[in-house]
Amino acid sequence: MATVLEIIQGIAQAAANGAWDGAHSADLQADGKARDAGLKRQDGHFINDRRVMDGFGVKFHGPLLRVTYQAEIRIKDVKQNGFENDVEAQIAEIVKFLKKEYKAITGDTLTLTKEGDSHILVQRISNYRTDCQAHCDYRIGGLTDVVDVNEGTDDERLDKAVRDWLSLGPKGRPKNDTRKGK
Repeated sequence: MATVLEIIQGIAQAAANGAWDGAHSADLQADGKARDAGLKRQDGHFINDRRVMDGFGVKFHGPLLRVTYQAEIRIKDVKQNGFENDVEAQIAEIVKFLKKEYKAITGDTLTLTKEGDSHILVQRISNYRTDCQAHCDYRIGGLTDVVDVNEGTDDERLDKAVRDWLSLGPKGRPKNDTRKGK
């Protein structure tokens, strides 16, 4: 059984192995092994074809892994039917790569269970291009000792902290308060 630290380090290393530009080329790897993370920038020739800018990252939120995807996409591609499905499929390819790379690094399997829907934000850069930022959360299997980040809302915790702090103060008016009235 792997510890929480070992699982997180394995996922971070798997993401680092595939996130950098050039990871898909065997001659640029130290071990001579090409890694295909499913990114669009890995398709085609890097000089002759139109350059596609996309990438991914991972963030840890307690027992959840947030897989983020960012790309520059042409406006005509955003307006096509099935654009959201394409972005979700891209995230699914990244998750598949992370599982495969994690297995190669640690020898253990990585269980990722999708939590909720994907969130996609598209912002216009020019009349031709847009910036697409998407993320999806996955529950990491095997993380039993980790507390969920959203346990208790921020307002409840802040309210309790303020009330506790105020209860430590003096009762009534201080002696140096010389104002008339109550």
